[in-house]
Amino acid sequence: MLLFGNLIYVSVLLVNAIAILSEDRFLARINLSSASYDPAFGAGPDSQSAKGKVINLIASVRTLMRIPLIAINTLIIIYELVLG
Repeated sequence: MLLFGNLIYVSVLLVNAIAILSEDRFLARINLSSASYDPAFGAGPDSQSAKGKVINLIASVRTLMRIPLIAINTLIIIYELVLG
C-alpha cells in the first residue's frame, strides 16, 4: 500500500510540474512552445517528430488537467492535514 501511495504522489507532482510550465518564459526559450513548432512542408499528423509529440503532450496536459488537478491537489492536502 505504501508503494501505491508514493506512486500517486509522484504522478501528481509530475503532472503539476508539466501544468505550471510557462509557455512565454520557459518553453519558448527551449523551443517547446506551440507557437515555435512548425512541422516540415507536407508532413502529416502521423509523421510528427518527437519534439512535436512532446509539445502536443504539454499542451494537452495544460488544457485538460487544469480543473482535475485543482480537485486532486485539494484532496491530497486535506488527506495530509487530517491523516498526516
